[in-house]
Amino acid sequence: MPGMPIFCDPDLEVVHALRAELGGIGVIFTDLGALRDHLAAGFEDDTIVLGAGVTDGEAFAVADYLRLNRPTLGVILVRAEVDTPLLQEALRAGVREVVDRRDLLGLQSAVKRSAQLAVALRAKLPAPAAGNSPLTPGSAPRGRVVTVFSAKGGCGKTTLVTNLAAVLADRGRCQVCIVDLDLAFGDVAIAMQLFPARTIADAVPLNGAIDSAAVAAMLTYHSAGLSAIVAPTEPSTAETIHAPLVSHLLDVLRGDFDYVVIDTPPSFDEPVLAALDVSDLIALIVTPDVPALKNLKITLETLIELSYPPDKFRLVLNRADAKVGISQAEVEKTAQLPLAARIPSSRDVPSTINRGVPIVLDNPKHPVSQAIRRFAEHEVIDPGGRATAIDLHADRKSRPGLLMNWRTRS
Repeated sequence: MPGMPIFCDPDLEVVHALRAELGGIGVIFTDLGALRDHLAAGFEDDTIVLGAGVTDGEAFAVADYLRLNRPTLGVILVRAEVDTPLLQEALRAGVREVVDRRDLLGLQSAVKRSAQLAVALRAKLPAPAAGNSPLTPGSAPRGRVVTVFSAKGGCGKTTLVTNLAAVLADRGRCQVCIVDLDLAFGDVAIAMQLFPARTIADAVPLNGAIDSAAVAAMLTYHSAGLSAIVAPTEPSTAETIHAPLVSHLLDVLRGDFDYVVIDTPPSFDEPVLAALDVSDLIALIVTPDVPALKNLKITLETLIELSYPPDKFRLVLNRADAKVGISQAEVEKTAQLPLAARIPSSRDVPSTINRGVPIVLDNPKHPVSQAIRRFAEHEVIDPGGRATAIDLHADRKSRPGLLMNWRTRS
Protein backbone atom coordinates (compact mmCIF):
# COMPACT_ATOMS: atom_id res chain seq x y z
CA MET A 1 0.00 0.00 0.00
CA PRO A 2 1.29 3.51 -0.76
CA GLY A 3 2.42 5.51 2.25
CA MET A 4 1.52 9.12 3.00
CA PRO A 5 3.69 11.86 1.51
CA ILE A 6 5.88 14.05 3.70
CA PHE A 7 6.01 17.83 3.22
CA CYS A 8 8.83 20.03 4.44
CA ASP A 9 9.36 23.79 4.20
CA PRO A 10 10.43 26.31 6.87
CA ASP A 11 7.32 28.38 6.12
CA LEU A 12 4.32 26.78 7.82
CA GLU A 13 1.88 28.47 5.44
CA VAL A 14 3.74 27.07 2.42
CA VAL A 15 3.89 23.55 3.77
CA HIS A 16 0.17 23.58 4.56
CA ALA A 17 -0.55 24.83 1.03
CA LEU A 18 1.54 22.04 -0.50
CA ARG A 19 -0.32 19.43 1.49
CA ALA A 20 -3.70 20.96 0.61
CA GLU A 21 -2.85 20.82 -3.10
CA LEU A 22 -2.25 17.07 -2.78
CA GLY A 23 -5.46 16.12 -1.04
CA GLY A 24 -4.77 17.40 2.47
CA ILE A 25 -3.15 14.13 3.56
CA GLY A 26 0.44 13.75 4.75
CA VAL A 27 2.92 14.61 7.45
CA ILE A 28 4.29 18.15 7.59
CA PHE A 29 7.61 19.49 8.93
CA THR A 30 9.08 22.97 9.12
CA ASP A 31 12.43 21.79 10.44
CA LEU A 32 14.91 19.44 8.77
CA GLY A 33 16.04 18.12 12.14
CA ALA A 34 12.52 16.93 12.93
CA LEU A 35 12.33 15.42 9.46
CA ARG A 36 15.55 13.48 10.11
CA ASP A 37 14.12 12.13 13.37
CA HIS A 38 11.00 11.00 11.54
CA LEU A 39 13.06 9.22 8.88
CA ALA A 40 15.17 7.51 11.54
CA ALA A 41 11.99 5.97 12.97
CA GLY A 42 11.72 3.85 9.80
CA PHE A 43 8.16 4.65 8.75
CA GLU A 44 7.23 3.22 5.33
CA ASP A 45 6.90 6.54 3.54
CA ASP A 46 6.95 6.96 -0.24
CA THR A 47 7.71 10.58 -1.02
CA ILE A 48 9.18 13.72 0.49
CA VAL A 49 8.08 17.02 -1.07
CA LEU A 50 10.62 19.74 -0.27
CA GLY A 51 9.33 23.28 -0.69
CA ALA A 52 11.15 26.25 -2.16
CA GLY A 53 12.23 27.35 1.31
CA VAL A 54 14.54 24.32 1.60
CA THR A 55 17.83 25.34 0.00
CA ASP A 56 19.30 23.37 -2.90
CA GLY A 57 22.20 22.21 -0.74
CA GLU A 58 19.88 20.96 2.01
CA ALA A 59 17.61 19.22 -0.49
CA PHE A 60 20.49 17.52 -2.28
CA ALA A 61 21.90 16.31 1.05
CA VAL A 62 18.55 14.74 1.94
CA ALA A 63 18.26 13.07 -1.48
CA ASP A 64 21.83 11.79 -1.40
CA TYR A 65 21.29 10.25 2.04
CA LEU A 66 18.02 8.60 1.06
CA ARG A 67 19.44 7.18 -2.17
CA LEU A 68 21.81 5.05 -0.11
CA ASN A 69 19.76 4.43 3.03
CA ARG A 70 16.11 4.57 1.96
CA PRO A 71 16.09 3.71 -1.79
CA THR A 72 12.30 3.39 -1.87
CA LEU A 73 11.73 6.92 -0.55
CA GLY A 74 11.76 9.54 -3.29
CA VAL A 75 12.44 13.27 -3.08
CA ILE A 76 10.46 15.81 -5.10
CA LEU A 77 11.82 19.33 -5.17
CA VAL A 78 9.46 22.29 -5.63
CA ARG A 79 11.06 25.43 -7.04
CA ALA A 80 9.92 28.87 -8.16
CA GLU A 81 12.02 28.45 -11.29
CA VAL A 82 13.29 25.25 -12.94
CA ASP A 83 16.27 25.40 -15.29
CA THR A 84 18.63 22.86 -16.85
CA PRO A 85 21.57 23.29 -14.39
CA LEU A 86 19.21 22.74 -11.46
CA LEU A 87 17.71 19.63 -13.08
CA GLN A 88 21.15 18.19 -13.77
CA GLU A 89 22.43 18.77 -10.23
CA ALA A 90 19.20 17.46 -8.72
CA LEU A 91 19.34 14.24 -10.75
CA ARG A 92 22.96 13.68 -9.73
CA ALA A 93 21.98 14.02 -6.07
CA GLY A 94 19.16 11.53 -6.42
CA VAL A 95 16.14 13.86 -6.53
CA ARG A 96 13.37 12.07 -8.44
CA GLU A 97 11.69 15.14 -9.89
CA VAL A 98 11.91 18.94 -9.82
CA VAL A 99 8.55 20.68 -10.25
CA ASP A 100 7.67 24.29 -10.90
CA ARG A 101 5.73 25.77 -7.96
CA ARG A 102 2.96 26.89 -10.32
CA ASP A 103 2.53 23.46 -11.92
CA LEU A 104 -0.09 21.86 -9.68
CA LEU A 105 -0.89 19.01 -12.10
CA GLY A 106 2.83 18.34 -12.54
CA LEU A 107 3.28 18.08 -8.77
CA GLN A 108 0.32 15.73 -8.41
CA SER A 109 1.65 13.52 -11.21
CA ALA A 110 5.15 13.49 -9.72
CA VAL A 111 3.88 12.37 -6.32
CA LYS A 112 1.77 9.67 -7.96
CA ARG A 113 4.75 8.37 -9.94
CA SER A 114 6.93 8.39 -6.85
CA ALA A 115 4.38 6.36 -4.90
CA GLN A 116 4.08 3.81 -7.70
CA LEU A 117 7.85 3.45 -7.94
CA ALA A 118 8.15 3.04 -4.17
CA VAL A 119 5.65 0.17 -4.23
CA ALA A 120 7.55 -1.50 -7.07
CA LEU A 121 10.92 -1.08 -5.35
CA ARG A 122 9.64 -2.46 -2.04
CA ALA A 123 8.32 -5.51 -3.86
CA LYS A 124 11.84 -6.21 -5.13
CA LEU A 125 13.59 -5.86 -1.79
CA PRO A 126 13.90 -9.15 0.13
CA ALA A 127 12.41 -9.53 3.58
CA PRO A 128 15.09 -8.51 6.13
CA ALA A 129 16.84 -11.29 7.99
CA ALA A 130 16.89 -11.25 11.78
CA GLY A 131 19.32 -8.63 13.07
CA ASN A 132 19.64 -6.87 9.73
CA SER A 133 18.48 -3.37 8.96
CA PRO A 134 15.20 -3.33 7.02
CA LEU A 135 16.73 -0.69 4.78
CA THR A 136 19.59 -2.83 3.51
CA PRO A 137 18.77 -3.95 -0.02
CA GLY A 138 19.69 -7.45 -1.11
CA SER A 139 20.16 -8.93 -4.52
CA ALA A 140 16.96 -8.47 -6.49
CA PRO A 141 15.88 -10.59 -9.46
CA ARG A 142 16.87 -9.20 -12.83
CA GLY A 143 14.21 -8.21 -15.31
CA ARG A 144 14.12 -9.59 -18.85
CA VAL A 145 15.16 -7.34 -21.74
CA VAL A 146 13.36 -7.69 -25.08
CA THR A 147 14.61 -5.74 -28.10
CA VAL A 148 12.42 -5.40 -31.20
CA PHE A 149 14.40 -4.81 -34.38
CA SER A 150 14.02 -4.53 -38.14
CA ALA A 151 16.47 -3.13 -40.66
CA LYS A 152 13.50 -1.80 -42.66
CA GLY A 153 11.27 1.01 -41.49
CA GLY A 154 7.50 0.69 -41.50
CA CYS A 155 7.37 -2.94 -40.38
CA GLY A 156 5.49 -2.20 -37.15
CA LYS A 157 8.26 -2.18 -34.54
CA THR A 158 6.71 0.53 -32.39
CA THR A 159 3.27 -1.10 -32.55
CA LEU A 160 4.71 -4.42 -31.40
CA VAL A 161 6.78 -2.73 -28.67
CA THR A 162 3.91 -0.77 -27.14
CA ASN A 163 1.42 -3.63 -27.28
CA LEU A 164 3.88 -6.27 -26.06
CA ALA A 165 4.80 -4.02 -23.13
CA ALA A 166 1.12 -3.51 -22.28
CA VAL A 167 0.53 -7.28 -22.28
CA LEU A 168 3.55 -7.87 -20.04
CA ALA A 169 2.45 -5.13 -17.61
CA ASP A 170 -0.84 -7.03 -17.24
CA ARG A 171 -2.67 -3.97 -15.89
CA GLY A 172 -0.19 -3.42 -13.07
CA ARG A 173 0.71 -6.98 -12.10
CA CYS A 174 4.22 -6.46 -13.52
CA GLN A 175 6.37 -3.37 -13.84
CA VAL A 176 7.38 -2.76 -17.47
CA CYS A 177 9.46 0.01 -19.03
CA ILE A 178 9.66 0.85 -22.72
CA VAL A 179 12.90 2.43 -23.91
CA ASP A 180 12.78 4.26 -27.24
CA LEU A 181 16.25 3.95 -28.79
CA ASP A 182 15.15 5.40 -32.11
CA LEU A 183 16.95 8.48 -30.84
CA ALA A 184 16.43 10.72 -33.84
CA PHE A 185 12.89 9.82 -34.91
CA GLY A 186 11.34 7.75 -32.11
CA ASP A 187 7.54 7.44 -32.12
CA VAL A 188 6.80 5.77 -28.78
CA ALA A 189 5.65 9.03 -27.18
CA ILE A 190 3.33 9.77 -30.11
CA ALA A 191 1.98 6.22 -30.34
CA MET A 192 1.12 6.22 -26.64
CA GLN A 193 -0.01 9.87 -26.50
CA LEU A 194 2.61 10.68 -23.87
CA PHE A 195 3.65 14.18 -22.86
CA PRO A 196 7.05 13.62 -21.27
CA ALA A 197 8.68 16.07 -18.91
CA ARG A 198 12.02 14.36 -19.58
CA THR A 199 13.59 12.07 -22.18
CA ILE A 200 16.57 9.75 -22.38
CA ALA A 201 18.65 12.84 -23.21
CA ASP A 202 18.38 13.86 -19.55
CA ALA A 203 20.70 10.96 -18.70
CA VAL A 204 23.58 12.54 -20.62
CA PRO A 205 24.60 15.15 -17.98
CA LEU A 206 24.73 12.46 -15.28
CA ASN A 207 28.04 11.19 -16.70
CA GLY A 208 27.31 7.57 -15.84
CA ALA A 209 25.88 8.29 -12.37
CA ILE A 210 22.55 6.69 -13.23
CA ASP A 211 20.62 4.97 -10.45
CA SER A 212 17.01 4.14 -9.63
CA ALA A 213 16.27 7.70 -8.56
CA ALA A 214 17.61 9.12 -11.82
CA VAL A 215 15.65 6.54 -13.80
CA ALA A 216 12.47 7.41 -11.94
CA ALA A 217 12.93 11.05 -12.90
CA MET A 218 13.14 10.13 -16.59
CA LEU A 219 10.04 7.92 -16.65
CA THR A 220 6.79 8.94 -18.29
CA TYR A 221 3.78 7.07 -16.89
CA HIS A 222 1.25 5.53 -19.29
CA SER A 223 -0.95 3.11 -17.37
CA ALA A 224 -0.82 0.68 -14.46
CA GLY A 225 2.58 -1.01 -14.50
CA LEU A 226 3.63 0.60 -17.79
CA SER A 227 6.06 3.50 -18.18
CA ALA A 228 8.46 4.69 -20.86
CA ILE A 229 11.74 6.47 -21.34
CA VAL A 230 11.13 8.28 -24.59
CA ALA A 231 13.43 9.49 -27.36
CA PRO A 232 14.77 13.05 -27.38
CA THR A 233 12.54 15.73 -28.81
CA GLU A 234 15.42 17.15 -30.88
CA PRO A 235 16.93 14.72 -33.43
CA SER A 236 20.37 16.33 -33.08
CA THR A 237 20.49 15.20 -29.45
CA ALA A 238 20.88 11.61 -30.61
CA GLU A 239 24.57 12.22 -31.21
CA THR A 240 25.15 12.81 -27.49
CA ILE A 241 23.76 9.43 -26.41
CA HIS A 242 26.47 6.78 -26.60
CA ALA A 243 26.63 3.04 -26.01
CA PRO A 244 28.08 3.14 -22.45
CA LEU A 245 25.21 5.35 -21.29
CA VAL A 246 22.65 2.98 -22.84
CA SER A 247 24.35 -0.05 -21.25
CA HIS A 248 24.35 1.59 -17.83
CA LEU A 249 20.75 2.75 -18.15
CA LEU A 250 19.53 -0.72 -19.15
CA ASP A 251 21.47 -2.30 -16.30
CA VAL A 252 19.63 -0.09 -13.80
CA LEU A 253 16.28 -0.63 -15.51
CA ARG A 254 16.49 -4.41 -15.43
CA GLY A 255 17.07 -4.16 -11.69
CA ASP A 256 13.95 -2.02 -11.20
CA PHE A 257 11.52 -3.54 -13.72
CA ASP A 258 10.22 -7.01 -14.50
CA TYR A 259 10.53 -6.37 -18.23
CA VAL A 260 12.32 -3.79 -20.38
CA VAL A 261 11.04 -3.59 -23.97
CA ILE A 262 13.22 -1.66 -26.42
CA ASP A 263 12.19 0.04 -29.65
CA THR A 264 14.95 0.61 -32.19
CA PRO A 265 15.77 2.47 -35.41
CA PRO A 266 16.29 0.49 -38.63
CA SER A 267 20.09 0.49 -38.23
CA PHE A 268 22.87 -1.15 -36.25
CA ASP A 269 24.14 1.95 -34.49
CA GLU A 270 26.12 1.77 -31.24
CA PRO A 271 23.15 2.32 -28.86
CA VAL A 272 21.26 -0.50 -30.63
CA LEU A 273 24.24 -2.84 -30.35
CA ALA A 274 24.50 -1.98 -26.64
CA ALA A 275 20.85 -2.99 -26.24
CA LEU A 276 21.31 -6.21 -28.21
CA ASP A 277 24.29 -7.09 -26.00
CA VAL A 278 22.10 -7.31 -22.89
CA SER A 279 18.91 -8.60 -24.51
CA ASP A 280 17.39 -11.86 -23.35
CA LEU A 281 15.31 -11.98 -26.52
CA ILE A 282 15.64 -10.28 -29.91
CA ALA A 283 12.33 -10.03 -31.79
CA LEU A 284 12.97 -9.62 -35.51
CA ILE A 285 9.84 -8.23 -37.12
CA VAL A 286 9.24 -8.55 -40.85
CA THR A 287 6.43 -7.98 -43.33
CA PRO A 288 5.69 -10.21 -46.36
CA ASP A 289 7.38 -8.12 -49.02
CA VAL A 290 10.65 -8.50 -50.90
CA PRO A 291 12.47 -5.43 -49.45
CA ALA A 292 11.64 -6.54 -45.90
CA LEU A 293 12.84 -10.10 -46.59
CA LYS A 294 16.06 -8.83 -48.13
CA ASN A 295 16.74 -6.68 -45.07
CA LEU A 296 15.84 -9.55 -42.75
CA LYS A 297 18.40 -11.80 -44.43
CA ILE A 298 21.11 -9.14 -44.08
CA THR A 299 20.07 -8.56 -40.46
CA LEU A 300 20.45 -12.23 -39.57
CA GLU A 301 23.82 -12.47 -41.29
CA THR A 302 24.98 -9.41 -39.38
CA LEU A 303 23.76 -10.69 -36.02
CA ILE A 304 25.52 -14.01 -36.55
CA GLU A 305 28.71 -12.27 -37.69
CA LEU A 306 28.57 -10.22 -34.49
CA SER A 307 28.25 -13.46 -32.46
CA TYR A 308 24.76 -12.92 -31.06
CA PRO A 309 23.32 -16.32 -29.97
CA PRO A 310 20.70 -17.52 -32.51
CA ASP A 311 18.62 -19.04 -29.71
CA LYS A 312 17.69 -15.49 -28.70
CA PHE A 313 16.14 -14.68 -32.09
CA ARG A 314 12.36 -14.70 -32.53
CA LEU A 315 10.86 -14.12 -35.95
CA VAL A 316 7.62 -12.11 -35.96
CA LEU A 317 5.61 -11.80 -39.19
CA ASN A 318 3.49 -8.67 -39.20
CA ARG A 319 0.52 -8.30 -41.59
CA ALA A 320 0.74 -12.07 -41.89
CA ASP A 321 -2.60 -12.38 -43.70
CA ALA A 322 -1.69 -9.99 -46.51
CA LYS A 323 -2.33 -11.59 -49.92
CA VAL A 324 0.79 -10.35 -51.69
CA GLY A 325 2.20 -13.54 -53.17
CA ILE A 326 4.72 -14.32 -50.39
CA SER A 327 3.77 -17.22 -48.15
CA GLN A 328 4.71 -17.75 -44.52
CA ALA A 329 6.77 -20.76 -45.59
CA GLU A 330 8.81 -18.52 -47.89
CA VAL A 331 9.47 -16.13 -45.01
CA GLU A 332 10.71 -18.99 -42.83
CA LYS A 333 12.85 -20.36 -45.65
CA THR A 334 14.45 -16.98 -46.30
CA ALA A 335 15.20 -16.42 -42.62
CA GLN A 336 16.00 -20.06 -41.85
CA LEU A 337 13.98 -19.45 -38.67
CA PRO A 338 10.53 -20.64 -37.64
CA LEU A 339 7.89 -18.01 -37.08
CA ALA A 340 7.34 -17.25 -33.41
CA ALA A 341 4.31 -15.03 -34.07
CA ARG A 342 1.92 -14.18 -36.90
CA ILE A 343 0.21 -10.82 -36.46
CA PRO A 344 -2.66 -10.14 -38.87
CA SER A 345 -3.41 -6.87 -40.62
CA SER A 346 -6.12 -4.61 -39.24
CA ARG A 347 -7.32 -1.05 -39.75
CA ASP A 348 -8.11 -1.00 -36.04
CA VAL A 349 -4.39 -0.77 -35.17
CA PRO A 350 -3.78 2.78 -36.51
CA SER A 351 -7.08 3.83 -34.94
CA THR A 352 -5.88 2.80 -31.47
CA ILE A 353 -2.48 4.41 -32.09
CA ASN A 354 -4.21 7.70 -32.88
CA ARG A 355 -5.93 7.48 -29.49
CA GLY A 356 -2.76 6.48 -27.62
CA VAL A 357 -4.24 3.20 -26.36
CA PRO A 358 -2.51 -0.08 -27.30
CA ILE A 359 -4.98 -2.36 -29.05
CA VAL A 360 -4.32 -5.11 -26.48
CA LEU A 361 -5.88 -2.80 -23.88
CA ASP A 362 -8.53 -1.29 -26.12
CA ASN A 363 -9.80 -4.64 -27.45
CA PRO A 364 -8.16 -7.67 -25.77
CA LYS A 365 -10.15 -10.12 -27.94
CA HIS A 366 -9.07 -8.59 -31.23
CA PRO A 367 -7.06 -11.02 -33.45
CA VAL A 368 -4.05 -8.67 -33.30
CA SER A 369 -4.27 -8.55 -29.51
CA GLN A 370 -4.52 -12.32 -29.26
CA ALA A 371 -1.50 -12.83 -31.53
CA ILE A 372 0.66 -10.47 -29.47
CA ARG A 373 -0.55 -12.01 -26.22
CA ARG A 374 0.37 -15.51 -27.45
CA PHE A 375 3.81 -14.26 -28.39
CA ALA A 376 4.25 -12.71 -24.94
CA GLU A 377 3.07 -15.81 -23.12
CA HIS A 378 4.98 -18.40 -25.15
CA GLU A 379 8.20 -16.55 -25.95
CA VAL A 380 8.73 -13.90 -23.27
CA ILE A 381 6.92 -14.91 -20.08
CA ASP A 382 7.39 -18.67 -20.45
CA PRO A 383 10.11 -19.27 -23.03
CA GLY A 384 10.49 -22.95 -22.12
CA GLY A 385 8.86 -24.02 -25.37
CA ARG A 386 10.80 -21.60 -27.51
CA ALA A 387 11.37 -22.39 -31.14
CA THR A 388 14.88 -23.16 -32.33
CA ALA A 389 16.73 -21.97 -35.37
CA ILE A 390 16.49 -23.95 -38.58
CA ASP A 391 20.13 -24.67 -39.44
CA LEU A 392 20.89 -20.98 -39.06
CA HIS A 393 24.63 -21.43 -39.40
CA ALA A 394 24.44 -23.61 -42.50
CA ASP A 395 26.50 -22.54 -45.50
CA ARG A 396 27.66 -19.31 -43.93
CA LYS A 397 30.73 -19.22 -46.16
CA SER A 398 28.56 -18.99 -49.25
CA ARG A 399 26.63 -16.00 -47.97
CA PRO A 400 27.43 -12.49 -49.23
CA GLY A 401 30.16 -10.79 -47.22
CA LEU A 402 29.21 -8.17 -44.65
CA LEU A 403 30.23 -4.56 -44.82
CA MET A 404 33.49 -4.04 -42.97
CA ASN A 405 32.25 -1.16 -40.83
CA TRP A 406 30.24 -3.35 -38.41
CA ARG A 407 31.60 -3.42 -34.91
CA THR A 408 34.16 -6.18 -34.29
CA ARG A 409 33.14 -8.57 -31.54
CA SER A 410 35.22 -11.17 -29.78
